Amino acid sequence: MSLEVSLGKRENILEVGPKNAAQVTLASPVLNEGELELLKKDSYLKARRLPIFFDISKGLDGSLKKAINRLCEAADEAVRGGSHLLILSDRADELEPTRPAIPILLAAGAVHQHLIQNGLRMSASIIADTAQCFSTHHFACLIGYGVSAVCPYLALETCRQWRLSAKAENMMRNGKMPTVTIEQAQKNFGKAIKAGLLKILSKMGISLLSSYCGAQIFEIYGLGKEVVDIAFCGSVSRVGGLNLDELARESLSFWVKAFSEDTARRLENFGFIQFRPGGEYHGNNPEMSKLLHKAVREKNENAFSVYQQHLANRPVNVLRDLLEFASDRPSIPVGKVEPASEIVQRFCTGGMSLGAISRETHESIAVAMNRIGGKSNSGEGGEVASGRFGVTPTFLVNADQLEIKIAQGAKPGEGGQLPGKKVSTYIARLRNSKPGVPLISPPPHHDIYSIEDLAQLIFDLHQVNPMAKVSVKLVAEAGIGTVASGVAKGNADIIQISGHDGGTGASPISSIKHAGGPWELGLTETQQTLIENGLRERVVLRVDGGFKSGVDVMLAAAMGADEYGFGSVAMIATGCIMARICHTNNCPVGVASQREELRARFPGVPGDLVNFFLYVAEEVRGILTQLGYEKLDDIIGRTDLLRPRHISLMKTQQLDLSYLLSSVGRPKWSSTKIRQQNVHTNGPVLDDILLADPQISDAIEKEMEVKKTVQIYNVDRSVCGRIAGVIAKKYGDTGYAGRLEILFTGSAGQSFGCFLTPGMNIRLVGESNDYVAKGMAGGEIVITPSDKTGFVPEDATIVGNTCLYGATGGRLFVRGKAGERFAVRNSLAEAVVEGTGDHCCEYMTGGCVVVLGKVGRNVAAGMTGGLAYLLDEDDTLIPKVNKEIVKIQRVVAPVGQLQLKQLIEAHVNKTGSTKGTAVLNEWEKYLPLFWQLVPPSEEDSPEANLEFGDRTIERITVKSA
Repeated sequence: MSLEVSLGKRENILEVGPKNAAQVTLASPVLNEGELELLKKDSYLKARRLPIFFDISKGLDGSLKKAINRLCEAADEAVRGGSHLLILSDRADELEPTRPAIPILLAAGAVHQHLIQNGLRMSASIIADTAQCFSTHHFACLIGYGVSAVCPYLALETCRQWRLSAKAENMMRNGKMPTVTIEQAQKNFGKAIKAGLLKILSKMGISLLSSYCGAQIFEIYGLGKEVVDIAFCGSVSRVGGLNLDELARESLSFWVKAFSEDTARRLENFGFIQFRPGGEYHGNNPEMSKLLHKAVREKNENAFSVYQQHLANRPVNVLRDLLEFASDRPSIPVGKVEPASEIVQRFCTGGMSLGAISRETHESIAVAMNRIGGKSNSGEGGEVASGRFGVTPTFLVNADQLEIKIAQGAKPGEGGQLPGKKVSTYIARLRNSKPGVPLISPPPHHDIYSIEDLAQLIFDLHQVNPMAKVSVKLVAEAGIGTVASGVAKGNADIIQISGHDGGTGASPISSIKHAGGPWELGLTETQQTLIENGLRERVVLRVDGGFKSGVDVMLAAAMGADEYGFGSVAMIATGCIMARICHTNNCPVGVASQREELRARFPGVPGDLVNFFLYVAEEVRGILTQLGYEKLDDIIGRTDLLRPRHISLMKTQQLDLSYLLSSVGRPKWSSTKIRQQNVHTNGPVLDDILLADPQISDAIEKEMEVKKTVQIYNVDRSVCGRIAGVIAKKYGDTGYAGRLEILFTGSAGQSFGCFLTPGMNIRLVGESNDYVAKGMAGGEIVITPSDKTGFVPEDATIVGNTCLYGATGGRLFVRGKAGERFAVRNSLAEAVVEGTGDHCCEYMTGGCVVVLGKVGRNVAAGMTGGLAYLLDEDDTLIPKVNKEIVKIQRVVAPVGQLQLKQLIEAHVNKTGSTKGTAVLNEWEKYLPLFWQLVPPSEEDSPEANLEFGDRTIERITVKSA
């Protein structure tokens, strides 16, 4: 990845010549004042500074629009006059109360769009010299709307001021903080911004900042057509919002604070991240938590009424707060309405893993949901997304539903993360990893590149557990309807729409804000698109994100949802006090900590959560009574029962809610019928034929040995997954004492040998597609090319991408090369392969991989456990290794040499590999050519550490013998 940017005129890229190179290249878009001065003096760039203030001395209305038009004309004139660099600046020697600054993003966007429309955009670059930019998101927005670099002068001035403050001086003197110079303080700020930008790029799947510049990968909430057309043309803004005059008032309200007589000595803390008294309103706040705790612990209906009243009186903070019900019927007696026991079966809890939260919390939530017949999401395995976090076949076959998380609502584009402090010995054992080592669930693009890959993952899960419904979690954003249609066609049973305001307390700050959208918009788009395409009956629609009450449930139902997810509020009901320090492992009430002494303080019992859900269900019944409807089925998808609420709030006056209130009809089936339909099937599969074979079924039933030879074709996908599921259901992950030896000949489809269990020894003579041995938990897979192929096996690729994803055991021997992402997130499996593509051993947490040939780039990125041995015959490996975590060393420890040799011997024995044979025959020559990749967690292991000497070798030899 790169943050490099070029400034100056861009010539036609199809006509190569010296003019194309006449640009100034910056290492990153973050400039300091000195660098900005150098650019101003550059004779080629001919920089022109354009002040961005608007004058309100003759009245506010229309002033901002006039100023923007003048700014665009000045930019136009400067570029036509030969300037190749425009500097938009809100810096002034003296600021005036009647000349506020134009919001920098508005100014930059307007100039960017104006130059495009006039055919001048390639002739100049834009730089922002601004006080209004200090967070990663600010930088990302400016760059996304055309700015090439930013000088955040006020942020840099703040760094300098902080460093010179008495408080900082004292803390450094007392050793409470590392000593930094003024220059270092500013550099640290720049470093943080750059790291944040790289993270944003990676979330979007973009490698180069130059590709992100002007790409406008944003969705707009709360800006009207006038603003969008002038500065953000082409971006989606579904609900409209502020016009230029209202934006001018908003800017002025901040501006005037600087000139008032009673200017505060300290800057206000607006509570953008954590709740602050007098700051921005937070949905989950201390008062709300206290009221809820009182209601559920005392089982006090009056206290729950106070909680409901608190929610009803809150300021508008989500889109649904702008809606209310308007019935077309008279009310009915509550006795006629479906009972709470039916309604609560539609409730689910969010995916919170044991590790992120304590065992006590996890079990309380599960017990509560079992009592009411709802669903608790274990949160394990990145919510069982393709075997993340070490999901085993036994785990999969004992689930009622399996959820694939394409995106987390709170932080789309990122995988789940468990800080190292929270990985205790117990958690590490559950996850097949090591204590103290952070666990990162890879983002979805590591195994899901397209809708076909997602359909394959759905197929895998239906294969291993044909009784479990598969749900796919999507994040609410523009375009979700199209993705949801693909998911429905891909055979998912449930689609979960996740709003931006859900999410874990362990989310990094840069992930909490500005990611994802309101579920109200996502749900509406999904419901309408599925109905228009005749797909709505195929899937249950579930929605989550900030649900707190029966009103939320009813509004979601009217917009089309069948089931409703509660995350943070379920945690609060079981005792969470919103301390917001989940990531530190110091939760004061033991809800989100693995520390024994803190877990002992856990105050919750399952009954508290049961009480909460029953109260919510009764609230739903109360609203149904008022509306005159007997059951939830009758109002699901009935947007005609909603109308805009009248609220006297300037900011929401211009919002257009017609999109939320529109309808394209209702499903042909009732919500209950959709929810009760059978699990979607994979249709006839090879595994069913194998399981129908009396010899195989007897071998499973009576734990006997059996050998079979079977022809396989590339339409046969996820082969052996269902057999593994049957064995795991009966015997668990390690209890099967029989032995299935199946020889396949031909070309295998995707996910060959997925979720394999101990006792299954699979051999393939031929080749295989992507995802070989995905989620493998035991057993053995051997893949060799068929005889007389006409190619040299070690030079040819015979298995596809993403093999061994999330494997928790077993062995894989491949005579030939593998594709990209070999052994990604491997937990415990051992493998030998004769070459791989890019990203080998990515996110690996355990196990051992031997590569007897060349690898691609970015080896061992995110690898926190396990060992890799790579043969480097032509001295080209070192530049290909990602050195962020792993150490690269020769195989010096005798135990490591033995491990390597034994794996190669097994490989030769199983596959007849000529390459492996050559290595063993000239062991003394080849051993020094191997590199060993060692993550910190393995540095003290006998395989990697010479200090253990030969004593361990004797023990290992005896053990292996």
